[in-house]
Amino acid sequence: MKKKLSIVIPCFNEEKYIKETVNKVLQISGNYYDICQIIIINDGSTDKTKSILDNLKNNSLIEIINLDLNKGKGFAIQKGFEKVNQEVVLIQDADLEYDPGDYDKLIKPYVVADADVVFGSRFLGGGDYVRLHYFYHFLANKILTFICNFFTNLNMTDMETGYKSFKAEYIKHLKLEQSSFGVEPEITIKLSALKIKFYEVGISYKGRSYEEGKKIGLKDALVAIYCITKYGFLKFLNKLT
Repeated sequence: MKKKLSIVIPCFNEEKYIKETVNKVLQISGNYYDICQIIIINDGSTDKTKSILDNLKNNSLIEIINLDLNKGKGFAIQKGFEKVNQEVVLIQDADLEYDPGDYDKLIKPYVVADADVVFGSRFLGGGDYVRLHYFYHFLANKILTFICNFFTNLNMTDMETGYKSFKAEYIKHLKLEQSSFGVEPEITIKLSALKIKFYEVGISYKGRSYEEGKKIGLKDALVAIYCITKYGFLKFLNKLT
């Protein structure tokens, strides 16, 4: 049976990509899902993103949340999670680094293996393409994933992936604190504390350069280390909520 899917799209200054991203999401169809809800959170964009989104409001699948100030990816997706009303939730970045054509891969484990959480891995293999990119980003990702695996006791290959999906019953009741990219390890560790079923699937990836608008940097890696350590130790102390 197909899963009913909510797509949450956090968006900040993506005038170049947001329309194409939304159109691709609307145009795809899958064997394992039906897209029933698209929630776009405009995170205080200062370019033309808001006006572009205003032209999408007439589509009944789309709900747009406009934030007055830029609060960060973590804050934006929390606002999106509050509006979710379908069975499975998937986070879609607004910049098309991640291909909506991979949705079937991401949702299949919910149908055939009763998954609770599915991450799309850029390093697992199985994607149609992966753009060769910054070695130091790759190395940082591997280090962060390794440390996170230590605390979660999972054998993930890509904790920082932008393609994370969950059964809504778990994510809607998860109390999240991080407003920035630190939400990635926070979500992962807090969900792992629930002792639910995690899966990974290989996905495609077309990473952007900084000249093309990539936003994550060294500061975000340091924040991630702090969050992994904080929530990892809280998990060991059984104080995660």
